[in-house]
Amino acid sequence: MPARRRDPATPELFPPSQVRGQRDQTRFIDLFCGIGGFRLAFEQAGARCVFSSDWDKYSQQTYAANFGERPHGDLRIVADTDVPAHDILCGGFPCQPFSLAGVSKKNSLGRAHGFDDERQGNLFFEIARLLHHHRPAAFVLENVKNLTSHDKGNTFKIIYDTLTEDLGYTVHHKIIDAKPWLPQHRERIFLVGFRDPTPFEFPRPPATGPRLATILEEPAPDKYILSDKLWQYLQDYAAKHAALGNGFGCSVFDGTGVARTLSARYHKDGSEILISRGEGRNPRRLTPRECARLMGYPDTFKIEVSDTQAYRQFGNSVAVPVVTALAKQVMAALRNQSSPDADAALPAPLGR
Repeated sequence: MPARRRDPATPELFPPSQVRGQRDQTRFIDLFCGIGGFRLAFEQAGARCVFSSDWDKYSQQTYAANFGERPHGDLRIVADTDVPAHDILCGGFPCQPFSLAGVSKKNSLGRAHGFDDERQGNLFFEIARLLHHHRPAAFVLENVKNLTSHDKGNTFKIIYDTLTEDLGYTVHHKIIDAKPWLPQHRERIFLVGFRDPTPFEFPRPPATGPRLATILEEPAPDKYILSDKLWQYLQDYAAKHAALGNGFGCSVFDGTGVARTLSARYHKDGSEILISRGEGRNPRRLTPRECARLMGYPDTFKIEVSDTQAYRQFGNSVAVPVVTALAKQVMAALRNQSSPDADAALPAPLGR
């Protein structure tokens, strides 16, 4: 796998003064970082981020507002040597080429999906490139559940074979539902790899999860209430697809329930998750803050973009408590002290 050389005209992304004297802390890089869900999770687990990258300017804006640094842009033009040494590589590589909704949408438009999607589908190989060059002790990758079945399993086979046979990592993978941690049914596949033989167990989920009432803002501003016209359209749309036997359309929830998956397309019409306002009253959309809470972000997390961008960003994010539990397990495993209890105390950080 060829290395990418550093362009002399490109400034050093992380000056030595920024990382000098901090080698005693587990270091990770945050690829396709979005608004920083992986970073928030791994920092909560005690690790330190030394590099981040995402090409979306609005996600960069949110990331910078919360972490004090703007992620580097397009990973495809970042030289191997411009990425600092690290212990763990993290990445939620773009999932739309592999998701059920993404494949359906692209097919309807006559566009490529999966690895044939030139803009997004091949970005996994940027991860492989950096793994090949830096050989970190571990990696954690996240994608949609449909990754395992896309193209009759061929997509996942290429990814798995690249990580194991070409790069020599031992890979564990599991589909994890966020529901035990958050009031949302959200299944995502996680791939955890280790360079050296390392005992590892995925985190044990909590026995019971929270309900929607724990994340709702009441009362919410009136602008999130659906108009009569839109509410009628969504009911008709849902009824049409129910008759066809598929699951497209809106669902209305009250505070006692658990929501369906928050989609990055929520900004289009808010049709996936609507909140009941009582009998005979039109439901409302989630607010951006409620979406943040639904993904496990604290209320201190700054939202400084439009509602449209906020909906898209949170819909694209990882579920932070799930990744936090996973981060603790990975870091404990690297110290040969893995425990099935994700809340077990962490040993001293890795040295290098």
